[in-house]
Amino acid sequence: MFAYIVRRLAIAVPTLLILVVFSFVLMFAAPGGPFDSERPLPPEVMANVLERYGLDQPYWKQMFDYVKNVVLYFDFGPSFQYRDRTVNDVIAQGFPVTLTYGAWSALVAVVVGVSLGVAAALRQNTWLDYLAVGITIGAQALPNFVMAPLLVLFFTLMPALYFGGPWLPGGGWNGGQWDHVIMPVIALSTSYMASIARITRSSMLETLNSNFIRTARAKGLPMRRVVWRHAMKPAMLPVISYVGVAVVGMITGSVVVDVAFSTGGIGQFFVNSAFNRDYAVIMGITVLVGALTILFNLVVDILYAWLDPKIRY
Repeated sequence: MFAYIVRRLAIAVPTLLILVVFSFVLMFAAPGGPFDSERPLPPEVMANVLERYGLDQPYWKQMFDYVKNVVLYFDFGPSFQYRDRTVNDVIAQGFPVTLTYGAWSALVAVVVGVSLGVAAALRQNTWLDYLAVGITIGAQALPNFVMAPLLVLFFTLMPALYFGGPWLPGGGWNGGQWDHVIMPVIALSTSYMASIARITRSSMLETLNSNFIRTARAKGLPMRRVVWRHAMKPAMLPVISYVGVAVVGMITGSVVVDVAFSTGGIGQFFVNSAFNRDYAVIMGITVLVGALTILFNLVVDILYAWLDPKIRY
């Protein structure tokens, strides 16, 4: 098992390095620059600005310094648009917000999705199965850019008009108070929850029809023990494959959720940086998301080896 983890780490480190290099190359290959505007700066001012941010250096030296600072010190450099702030400061401000509602979204999506999928598989072709499938189809048909305004309409605007006041605030963060977290969590988790439920149901049905499950039931084992001791581990393998990517999507937030609810997460900074051509912030957030993706893929590989002993060998 230890050798397996070491091999996966040996793959993850160069992958992260390649991600940093490609992010730098692709970003600076894009047309335009962070200091281009309708009214061009005087040449003397532009020269001073480029010198201030090290953009007057040769291209290879800029890339070498950037990769070195990111890999060795996790330093993404100064922001081009947020004055007197580094990219690390911007991420430190927005990422805790995104991580808070993203972690709650991941918990809700996994717990509710797996529970619905298992219940539907155990009660196949009954009202419970039809109800669970109906819920997942409805959640899948309402992505977060549709769900977010609907939640604001039903929990904020309509109660304010007809019931004397909103049930939940329509935006803001307020230090992560629970009433400000509920709607972002619902908007972000529903589509992921639906996918997890459908994958769980399909995998559980396939596992329950396996020969070793029939043997366990023929021995007279209680159904609860058959499910938890024998069926859950193999049934969770495809679920974990999806959850690894889904959790990254949730804990890194959503641009729609950040903008719709004005949470102040990194998604909003990402959009503003794209409009302002703040390449440093865009690259910093891109590398952060990529690093988290590599990390969770590593966790998924380890969970796979724990659930399926064949993978260790």
